[in-house]
Amino acid sequence: MRLLRNLLRTPEGATGLCLLVVLALVALLAPVLSPGDPLRIAGRALTVPFTDPAFPLGTDRLGRDVLAGIVHGARTSLLVGLAAACAALAIGLCIGLAAGFAGGLVDEALMRVVDAFQIVPSFLLALAFVSVIGASVPVVVLAIALGAWADPARLTRAEVLSVRERDYVASARVAGMHPVEIALREILPNVLPPVLALSAIIVAAAILTEAALSFLGLGDPNIVTWGSMIAEGRNVLRSSPFLSIFPGIALVATVVGVYLLSEGLGKALAHRGGAA
Repeated sequence: MRLLRNLLRTPEGATGLCLLVVLALVALLAPVLSPGDPLRIAGRALTVPFTDPAFPLGTDRLGRDVLAGIVHGARTSLLVGLAAACAALAIGLCIGLAAGFAGGLVDEALMRVVDAFQIVPSFLLALAFVSVIGASVPVVVLAIALGAWADPARLTRAEVLSVRERDYVASARVAGMHPVEIALREILPNVLPPVLALSAIIVAAAILTEAALSFLGLGDPNIVTWGSMIAEGRNVLRSSPFLSIFPGIALVATVVGVYLLSEGLGKALAHRGGAA
């Protein structure tokens, strides 16, 4: 609760949190706000926005409701972003914790693996992975996580190196605690805050990567995504720019909300640390 109060005191945190709460509510209430399949043909093709009450944001070339696509696309973007961030953080925490706590050859070997993944641009890695395995939501999540886990791993290792020789860790060793227990109970809780602050950036990058993959036709064809909607509107950009503009605005609002929340969370954590 104290962290939430500190977060709401920052303009960035309050704005970002409000944006994401609204988007989360839209995603959760998508079946209520827009019942039925968002990919179904609902009306006349290329209806101009704000001219038909049944389709406030118009329809695309096939007569599909643009508003329904945006509402249901929010579920896909948030699901992929959060799932990919959780997977990347889980992998990164395990690798970084093992490297920093074990040291020696284990540290060297794991850090060389991290270096190998950081050399390859994350989007190219996701693009190659999805192209080989096939397009589906679990594959896209795994592809994005594979390109995003290296940064949390490196940050976790750095934090572990800074705390593993502190007095409370030494006391745990003297008390006879198992090394795995020391790593999980004494070290991990103290290295989590900076890594969790990084998670917002991973979520934003994951949402953008998913949109880019869908734009290139490598997203799941059975679900609506903002990237696929932008790609659909590209073919009639001059005559019907709204087909790309509306999902583009939704995508920008989501990423901006995540980044603002990240900034606010960083300030809230710093304020809490200073107060402590």
